[in-house]
Amino acid sequence: MKGESAIVLVGGFGTRLRPLTLSVPKQLIPIAGQPALYHVFDLLPHTVPYVGLACGYKADEIERYLKDHPYPIPVKLVREDSPLGTGGGMKNAASFATDPFILLNGDVVSGIDIGAMVKEHRQLHAMGTMSLFQVEDTSPYGVAQLGGKNRIIKFVEKPKTEDAPSHWINAGASVWNREVLDRIPSGRQVSFEQEILPGLLEKGIYGYTFSNWWEDAGTPERVLNAQRLLFDHPERRRERWNSPTGKNVALPVAVGDGCRLDGKLVGGYVTLGNKVSLEDGSTVVNSILMDGVVVGRGATVKDSIVGPGVSIGPRAEVRNACLAQPA
Repeated sequence: MKGESAIVLVGGFGTRLRPLTLSVPKQLIPIAGQPALYHVFDLLPHTVPYVGLACGYKADEIERYLKDHPYPIPVKLVREDSPLGTGGGMKNAASFATDPFILLNGDVVSGIDIGAMVKEHRQLHAMGTMSLFQVEDTSPYGVAQLGGKNRIIKFVEKPKTEDAPSHWINAGASVWNREVLDRIPSGRQVSFEQEILPGLLEKGIYGYTFSNWWEDAGTPERVLNAQRLLFDHPERRRERWNSPTGKNVALPVAVGDGCRLDGKLVGGYVTLGNKVSLEDGSTVVNSILMDGVVVGRGATVKDSIVGPGVSIGPRAEVRNACLAQPA
């Protein structure tokens, strides 16, 4: 039996991950052995018939990857000619929305049970159901105030810390009745959270709270924390990573094809893309090295993300960095 379709929003530029995202869309950064976008797909129930991917920045690269690495659920890319925001992206992909439909941000990894959220949405006869996660610093996020039965009675987008109505933030996964799309104007940039959501609260929008784990993989530090969470919770993956063995390997490590691991230490919490070369005496810890990276003899890479084709010289020290080849 097929269930609700999903719309995944991937329209952002990934500015907090530059210079890497000047050449690589952030959704294709490999985390724990597969692209960040595929971890978002992994959240979906197996009953989802298809995904509408609302895609703006570097759509060609994402489309090419999807074609070369098909996901088990059909994914249909919908292009944005100009940035449309969250609401505009939803409206642009409206033809792929069932009633209700699942909405996901393209840069969130978490332990949420979306199937349970859909079930609760239906039981409550809600107009919308938003996943909510508690954090200490609410300033980068939309924040919800809850009433009885977790009904959202107030929602504020990125308030000052002192003005936040709670510590429950929008966790980037939600379920909506299709009629909400009728409220979004066509052909322009629309913030769903600021322009549309406040007017929907009287219709019955509920919070689905969860507390196991969550991360917004939008900065280098958060990408690496997301990787740690994903390695620690392998049940969230539909596929398993290739994990090498050897006295110089500290698991967990995910390794692509054609890698040469001559370093003195790799891991833990490391992803290596295809044809990565670690020269004698090199060390890589808590990092992501994309395809074709070379780490020179005696060099160290720690707490860093290194883009495709970057060569790190002998005895170099790379720490807390996000590197890319010059444009």
